[in-house]
Amino acid sequence: MLLPLYQVDAFTDRPFAGNPAAVCPLAEWLPAETMQAIAAENNLAETAFFVPQAGSAGAYEIRWFTPAVEVELCGHATLASAHVLYHHLNFQGPEIVFHSKSGPLRVSRAEQGMLTLDFPARPPHPISQHPTGLLDGLRATPLHLLAGPDLVCVFGSEADVRALQPNQTRLAEVEYRGVIATAPGSDGIDFVSRFFGPRVGVPEDPVTGSAHTTLVPYWAERLGKTTLHARQVSARGGDLWCELRADRVLMSGHAVTYLKGEIELREG
Repeated sequence: MLLPLYQVDAFTDRPFAGNPAAVCPLAEWLPAETMQAIAAENNLAETAFFVPQAGSAGAYEIRWFTPAVEVELCGHATLASAHVLYHHLNFQGPEIVFHSKSGPLRVSRAEQGMLTLDFPARPPHPISQHPTGLLDGLRATPLHLLAGPDLVCVFGSEADVRALQPNQTRLAEVEYRGVIATAPGSDGIDFVSRFFGPRVGVPEDPVTGSAHTTLVPYWAERLGKTTLHARQVSARGGDLWCELRADRVLMSGHAVTYLKGEIELREG
Protein backbone atom coordinates (compact mmCIF):
# COMPACT_ATOMS: atom_id res chain seq x y z
CA MET A 1 0.00 0.00 0.00
CA LEU A 2 1.32 3.43 -0.99
CA LEU A 3 0.14 6.45 1.01
CA PRO A 4 0.86 10.09 0.09
CA LEU A 5 2.93 12.03 2.61
CA TYR A 6 3.64 15.76 2.78
CA GLN A 7 5.89 17.66 5.14
CA VAL A 8 4.88 21.27 5.66
CA ASP A 9 6.52 24.06 7.65
CA ALA A 10 3.66 25.85 9.41
CA PHE A 11 3.42 29.39 10.78
CA THR A 12 6.25 30.57 8.54
CA ASP A 13 6.64 31.87 5.00
CA ARG A 14 10.03 30.24 4.40
CA PRO A 15 11.43 26.71 4.61
CA PHE A 16 13.46 25.56 7.60
CA ALA A 17 11.47 27.75 10.01
CA GLY A 18 8.12 27.47 11.77
CA ASN A 19 6.89 24.06 12.88
CA PRO A 20 7.27 21.06 10.56
CA ALA A 21 4.27 18.71 10.41
CA ALA A 22 3.73 15.55 8.42
CA VAL A 23 0.36 15.26 6.66
CA CYS A 24 -1.05 11.97 5.44
CA PRO A 25 -4.36 12.18 3.50
CA LEU A 26 -6.32 8.92 3.69
CA ALA A 27 -9.32 7.46 1.88
CA GLU A 28 -10.29 5.63 5.08
CA TRP A 29 -8.88 5.31 8.56
CA LEU A 30 -5.92 3.07 9.26
CA PRO A 31 -5.68 1.23 12.58
CA ALA A 32 -4.60 3.60 15.37
CA GLU A 33 -1.47 1.57 16.03
CA THR A 34 -0.43 1.97 12.37
CA MET A 35 -0.93 5.74 12.48
CA GLN A 36 1.04 5.90 15.73
CA ALA A 37 3.85 3.87 14.14
CA ILE A 38 3.92 6.24 11.14
CA ALA A 39 4.10 9.25 13.48
CA ALA A 40 6.95 7.65 15.42
CA GLU A 41 8.78 6.91 12.16
CA ASN A 42 8.31 10.50 10.96
CA ASN A 43 9.66 11.71 14.33
CA LEU A 44 8.14 15.17 14.00
CA ALA A 45 6.17 16.96 16.69
CA GLU A 46 2.93 15.97 14.94
CA THR A 47 1.68 13.84 12.08
CA ALA A 48 -1.86 14.64 10.93
CA PHE A 49 -4.18 12.16 9.21
CA PHE A 50 -7.48 13.14 7.64
CA VAL A 51 -10.28 11.41 5.72
CA PRO A 52 -13.23 12.93 3.83
CA GLN A 53 -16.44 13.01 5.84
CA ALA A 54 -19.08 11.06 3.96
CA GLY A 55 -21.87 13.14 2.43
CA SER A 56 -20.43 16.51 3.42
CA ALA A 57 -18.47 18.52 0.86
CA GLY A 58 -15.51 20.37 2.30
CA ALA A 59 -15.62 18.41 5.57
CA TYR A 60 -12.97 16.01 6.86
CA GLU A 61 -12.24 14.06 10.00
CA ILE A 62 -8.76 14.73 11.41
CA ARG A 63 -6.49 13.07 13.99
CA TRP A 64 -3.03 14.03 15.23
CA PHE A 65 -0.20 11.92 16.64
CA THR A 66 3.07 12.90 18.27
CA PRO A 67 5.85 10.28 18.11
CA ALA A 68 4.48 8.96 21.43
CA VAL A 69 0.70 9.59 21.73
CA GLU A 70 -2.46 10.74 19.99
CA VAL A 71 -3.51 14.26 21.02
CA GLU A 72 -6.90 15.98 21.07
CA LEU A 73 -5.92 19.27 19.42
CA CYS A 74 -3.06 20.50 17.25
CA GLY A 75 -2.85 23.84 15.49
CA HIS A 76 0.20 23.69 13.26
CA ALA A 77 -0.65 20.26 11.80
CA THR A 78 -4.20 21.47 11.09
CA LEU A 79 -2.77 24.47 9.27
CA ALA A 80 -0.44 22.11 7.39
CA SER A 81 -3.36 19.84 6.47
CA ALA A 82 -5.36 22.77 5.09
CA HIS A 83 -2.28 23.88 3.13
CA VAL A 84 -2.08 20.42 1.55
CA LEU A 85 -5.76 20.49 0.61
CA TYR A 86 -5.59 23.97 -0.90
CA HIS A 87 -2.22 23.73 -2.62
CA HIS A 88 -1.82 20.05 -3.53
CA LEU A 89 -5.28 18.44 -3.57
CA ASN A 90 -7.09 21.22 -5.45
CA PHE A 91 -9.63 22.08 -2.75
CA GLN A 92 -11.77 24.95 -4.08
CA GLY A 93 -14.33 25.62 -1.35
CA PRO A 94 -14.54 28.80 0.77
CA GLU A 95 -13.54 26.95 3.94
CA ILE A 96 -12.48 23.56 5.20
CA VAL A 97 -14.15 22.02 8.24
CA PHE A 98 -12.08 19.49 10.16
CA HIS A 99 -14.08 17.41 12.63
CA SER A 100 -11.96 16.42 15.60
CA LYS A 101 -12.07 15.30 19.23
CA SER A 102 -12.07 19.03 20.07
CA GLY A 103 -15.08 19.76 17.89
CA PRO A 104 -15.29 21.37 14.43
CA LEU A 105 -12.22 23.35 13.37
CA ARG A 106 -12.63 25.70 10.43
CA VAL A 107 -9.86 26.90 8.13
CA SER A 108 -10.22 29.60 5.48
CA ARG A 109 -8.00 31.66 3.22
CA ALA A 110 -6.77 34.98 4.61
CA GLU A 111 -4.87 38.01 3.38
CA GLN A 112 -1.29 37.82 2.10
CA GLY A 113 -1.51 34.12 1.33
CA MET A 114 -2.17 33.10 4.92
CA LEU A 115 -4.71 30.62 6.25
CA THR A 116 -6.89 31.27 9.31
CA LEU A 117 -7.68 28.63 11.91
CA ASP A 118 -10.90 28.99 13.92
CA PHE A 119 -10.41 27.09 17.21
CA PRO A 120 -12.24 26.98 20.55
CA ALA A 121 -10.83 29.35 23.19
CA ARG A 122 -9.51 27.61 26.30
CA PRO A 123 -8.91 30.38 28.88
CA PRO A 124 -6.58 29.57 31.78
CA HIS A 125 -7.20 30.20 35.48
CA PRO A 126 -4.63 31.30 38.08
CA ILE A 127 -3.12 28.72 40.41
CA SER A 128 -0.94 29.34 43.44
CA GLN A 129 1.18 26.23 43.90
CA HIS A 130 4.11 25.13 41.77
CA PRO A 131 3.46 21.61 40.44
CA THR A 132 6.00 18.91 41.16
CA GLY A 133 8.98 19.17 38.84
CA LEU A 134 8.24 22.66 37.53
CA LEU A 135 10.94 24.80 39.13
CA ASP A 136 13.66 22.18 38.74
CA GLY A 137 12.43 21.55 35.20
CA LEU A 138 12.37 25.18 34.07
CA ARG A 139 15.44 26.13 36.13
CA ALA A 140 13.67 29.46 36.62
CA THR A 141 10.80 30.87 38.67
CA PRO A 142 7.82 32.39 36.80
CA LEU A 143 6.06 35.48 38.10
CA HIS A 144 2.59 33.95 37.68
CA LEU A 145 1.11 30.52 37.05
CA LEU A 146 -2.11 29.71 35.23
CA ALA A 147 -3.63 26.39 34.29
CA GLY A 148 -5.61 25.29 31.26
CA PRO A 149 -4.95 22.19 29.19
CA ASP A 150 -1.31 23.29 29.56
CA LEU A 151 0.48 25.01 32.43
CA VAL A 152 1.16 28.67 31.62
CA CYS A 153 4.24 30.25 33.21
CA VAL A 154 4.34 34.04 32.89
CA PHE A 155 7.75 35.74 32.94
CA GLY A 156 8.72 39.39 33.02
CA SER A 157 10.46 39.72 29.67
CA GLU A 158 11.11 38.10 26.32
CA ALA A 159 14.76 37.70 27.36
CA ASP A 160 13.66 35.56 30.32
CA VAL A 161 11.72 33.24 28.01
CA ARG A 162 14.51 32.99 25.45
CA ALA A 163 17.06 32.18 28.17
CA LEU A 164 15.24 29.08 29.45
CA GLN A 165 17.22 25.84 29.24
CA PRO A 166 14.87 23.28 30.76
CA ASN A 167 15.73 20.00 32.37
CA GLN A 168 13.38 17.91 30.25
CA THR A 169 13.43 14.91 32.58
CA ARG A 170 12.17 16.98 35.51
CA LEU A 171 9.76 18.94 33.32
CA ALA A 172 8.15 15.67 32.24
CA GLU A 173 7.03 15.23 35.87
CA VAL A 174 4.65 18.21 35.54
CA GLU A 175 1.17 16.72 35.18
CA TYR A 176 -0.02 18.81 32.24
CA ARG A 177 0.10 18.12 28.52
CA GLY A 178 2.73 20.84 28.16
CA VAL A 179 4.40 23.77 29.88
CA ILE A 180 4.14 27.19 28.21
CA ALA A 181 6.55 30.01 29.02
CA THR A 182 5.28 33.43 27.98
CA ALA A 183 6.08 37.13 28.41
CA PRO A 184 5.26 40.51 26.87
CA GLY A 185 6.77 41.13 23.45
CA SER A 186 8.31 44.20 21.87
CA ASP A 187 8.63 45.97 18.51
CA GLY A 188 5.04 45.28 17.48
CA ILE A 189 4.88 41.77 18.96
CA ASP A 190 2.23 41.63 21.70
CA PHE A 191 3.52 38.50 23.43
CA VAL A 192 6.07 35.74 23.01
CA SER A 193 6.09 32.13 24.11
CA ARG A 194 7.84 28.78 24.10
CA PHE A 195 6.21 25.36 24.53
CA PHE A 196 7.73 22.31 26.20
CA GLY A 197 5.96 18.94 26.01
CA PRO A 198 8.33 16.16 27.13
CA ARG A 199 5.38 14.37 28.74
CA VAL A 200 3.89 13.77 25.25
CA GLY A 201 7.17 13.12 23.48
CA VAL A 202 7.88 16.69 22.30
CA PRO A 203 10.77 18.29 24.27
CA GLU A 204 10.20 21.69 22.62
CA ASP A 205 7.58 22.40 19.99
CA PRO A 206 8.74 25.11 17.55
CA VAL A 207 5.33 26.81 17.06
CA THR A 208 2.22 25.61 18.91
CA GLY A 209 -1.14 26.72 17.58
CA SER A 210 -3.14 24.89 20.26
CA ALA A 211 -1.21 26.69 23.03
CA HIS A 212 -2.51 29.99 21.66
CA THR A 213 -6.09 28.97 22.39
CA THR A 214 -5.03 29.49 26.00
CA LEU A 215 -2.51 32.30 25.54
CA VAL A 216 -4.73 34.58 23.45
CA PRO A 217 -7.56 34.83 26.05
CA TYR A 218 -4.99 35.56 28.77
CA TRP A 219 -3.12 38.25 26.83
CA ALA A 220 -6.30 39.77 25.39
CA GLU A 221 -7.56 40.39 28.92
CA ARG A 222 -4.20 41.57 30.22
CA LEU A 223 -3.51 43.94 27.31
CA GLY A 224 -7.10 45.08 26.79
CA LYS A 225 -7.19 44.20 23.10
CA THR A 226 -8.62 41.34 21.06
CA THR A 227 -6.26 41.44 18.06
CA LEU A 228 -2.76 40.25 18.86
CA HIS A 229 0.49 39.50 17.04
CA ALA A 230 2.22 36.56 18.71
CA ARG A 231 5.68 35.10 18.19
CA GLN A 232 6.96 31.76 19.39
CA VAL A 233 10.66 32.29 20.10
CA SER A 234 11.95 28.75 19.65
CA ALA A 235 15.11 28.17 17.63
CA ARG A 236 13.04 27.89 14.41
CA GLY A 237 10.53 30.58 15.41
CA GLY A 238 7.14 31.45 13.99
CA ASP A 239 4.45 34.15 13.91
CA LEU A 240 0.71 34.01 14.49
CA TRP A 241 -1.78 36.81 13.89
CA CYS A 242 -4.53 36.13 16.43
CA GLU A 243 -7.99 37.40 17.33
CA LEU A 244 -10.19 36.56 20.29
CA ARG A 245 -13.78 36.45 19.06
CA ALA A 246 -16.19 35.50 21.87
CA ASP A 247 -15.40 31.87 22.72
CA ARG A 248 -13.24 31.30 19.63
CA VAL A 249 -9.61 32.05 18.83
CA LEU A 250 -8.66 32.87 15.23
CA MET A 251 -5.03 32.25 14.29
CA SER A 252 -3.61 33.19 10.91
CA GLY A 253 -0.28 32.09 9.53
CA HIS A 254 1.67 31.06 6.47
CA ALA A 255 2.71 27.55 5.50
CA VAL A 256 5.22 26.21 2.97
CA THR A 257 5.71 22.73 1.57
CA TYR A 258 9.07 21.12 2.31
CA LEU A 259 8.63 17.71 0.69
CA LYS A 260 6.18 15.35 -1.04
CA GLY A 261 6.56 11.59 -1.01
CA GLU A 262 4.97 8.22 -0.36
CA ILE A 263 4.82 5.81 2.53
CA GLU A 264 5.15 2.16 1.55
CA LEU A 265 3.20 -0.03 3.96
CA ARG A 266 3.80 -3.76 3.89
CA GLU A 267 1.64 -6.42 5.48
CA GLY A 268 3.26 -8.10 8.47
